[in-house]
Amino acid sequence: MTVADPAAGLRPSDPAAGLRPDTLRSRTLLVNAAGALFGAGSSASMADVAAEAGISTATAYRHFASVDDVLAAYRFEVGRELLTFSAAQEAQGYELLELVCRKWVQLVVQHGGSMVHTRSAEGYLARMRDSAYYLTVQADALARPLEEVTRALGVEGQGDEALFLWNVFFDPREIFDLIGSLGLTADQASERLVRTFTAALKGWAAAKALS
Repeated sequence: MTVADPAAGLRPSDPAAGLRPDTLRSRTLLVNAAGALFGAGSSASMADVAAEAGISTATAYRHFASVDDVLAAYRFEVGRELLTFSAAQEAQGYELLELVCRKWVQLVVQHGGSMVHTRSAEGYLARMRDSAYYLTVQADALARPLEEVTRALGVEGQGDEALFLWNVFFDPREIFDLIGSLGLTADQASERLVRTFTAALKGWAAAKALS
């Protein structure tokens, strides 16, 4: 992925918002470089990313503290693409969820290793509640699909727990595992994951009702 016009369409939660054009340009070059290196399956240091971007390592560190931070910015851009897609859909309910999940799986496959490198000692919900910006944009993209499908299933009000379950099934590592280990296509993986996820939503709600 090449980040689109870096001066256009920035969300308030985007740490690049308000940066000077030259600073934003350097940041964008670094994000694209990291995406290209890790997306191709390479392992790269900050010096490697800086060299790919044509920027000094010292300048790179003025923008990002680590490679993981650069990849978080890349993940944000992928999440923003998912948000744009989700907002443009006229479908509703289960069909909307299917479309958005299929798009997510396609994005994961498209962007390769850049989607799986970032590791954190914190779990998904903890990072969400700490406002990890590359996850909050993804949550924005999922807000309407999850609201509508939980209503259709009669299990409204799951909130962050629905997001947690979605992440369990749609984590990029698990998507690559299904495709690589079972030989599924991206569409097959998406279809199975959506069906399993919606069943899990119903099971989760039933368990909550009993506790």
